[in-house]
Amino acid sequence: MLLEPKYTIDELIKKCKANERKAQELLYKQFASKMMGVCLRYATDRMEAEDMLQNGFIKVFQKIEDYRGDGSFEGWIRRIMVHSSIEYYRKYHKMVQMVDIEDAAAHTSVDALATSKLAANELMALIQQLAPGYRIVFNLYAIEGYSHREIAEMTGITEGASKSQLSRARSVLKEKVIKMEGKRYENAG
Repeated sequence: MLLEPKYTIDELIKKCKANERKAQELLYKQFASKMMGVCLRYATDRMEAEDMLQNGFIKVFQKIEDYRGDGSFEGWIRRIMVHSSIEYYRKYHKMVQMVDIEDAAAHTSVDALATSKLAANELMALIQQLAPGYRIVFNLYAIEGYSHREIAEMTGITEGASKSQLSRARSVLKEKVIKMEGKRYENAG
């Protein structure tokens, strides 16, 4: 059995820029599982996430020449995966356009989320249950750190709709957390 050669990230990037297939395969193997996690947050199911992942890596290899070494390479790939996932979603799903609500409502209290004793995987499962529009905006804002303006540009909705969807996502999550913790309390007693 042949052992795969060990390369540094910089060496892999250089070889990928030269279109070396083996280096592309090694790079894919190194980052695929982490990036699958990113895609799963935007997908409706695992098959869709796999499609998003494949499309994302195609873009990574097409754009690798543009990577200049500013910031982490993993962060660069992650941004491509997020944009690729949003692009895929826009192509195959219709984004729900919501009516803008007052800015104050966009700052709905998330005390239930902040004080919850939920494990990260339980919280991610709750986020996965959100309606697609809510889930995408919540992920982009709360997890990826994009502004409402950036979210609006990426998704083709207005900034107000982004704020509205984030507010509604927070409210739905808060309700789900309260219900889940209530059931735990009942079962413990």
